[in-house]
Amino acid sequence: MNSTAIAPLADPARAPGDQPADEPRDSRPIHPLWMRITHWLNALAVVILVSSGWRIYDAAPFFPFTIPTVVTLGGWLGGALQWHFAAMWLLVFNGLVYLAMNIASGRLARKFFPLTPRGVLHDALAALKGQLSHADPRHYNSVQKLAYLFVMLDLVVIVLSGLVLWKSVQFPVLRDLLGGYDFARRIHFFAMAAIVAFVVVHLVMVALVPRTLLSMLRGRAPRHSSNV
Repeated sequence: MNSTAIAPLADPARAPGDQPADEPRDSRPIHPLWMRITHWLNALAVVILVSSGWRIYDAAPFFPFTIPTVVTLGGWLGGALQWHFAAMWLLVFNGLVYLAMNIASGRLARKFFPLTPRGVLHDALAALKGQLSHADPRHYNSVQKLAYLFVMLDLVVIVLSGLVLWKSVQFPVLRDLLGGYDFARRIHFFAMAAIVAFVVVHLVMVALVPRTLLSMLRGRAPRHSSNV
């Protein structure tokens, strides 16, 4: 008598990769604790940097407009500089921890790669049609991958251009690479503007898919599908 167990037949109605209702779901947090802490600290640093940076810009604008004082931080140039430098160090040290943990844990490679132009185009068109699925918050679509990688690179540009504005004499090579002090100011301004644009879009997406905020606060989100 053959005692070999017979494997159950596959359900033809089940799509590949679908999880049966009776199988336990992954109980691990969507976002680990270290990631949530560094995320919110980075967000705090960016808010302070932007609002104090606008006040610094108003002291010597290079465009024919200024930023309304009500949305700036510091009250005066000296106060704005103090806030700006404090947030700068927070962003640098916390950002290094964030990057190091992402690399060491394998999260950077797992979450953001592979990334292809075809995938970005496909998901961007799906988002415009309101057909981009957010059913599984553990996985980023191609548009999200591109946006988050862009922000990481943009923050590097902000830090490097900020070093030129802060210690221009001490970083002559970096100053020359960025086109001189005045051009570095413009690079810093537009890089920060890109962060502001990202934050605006990010907040809109959070409003459309509020589960993403819950997952960033407590590590988990309600289990139901959602399309945007």
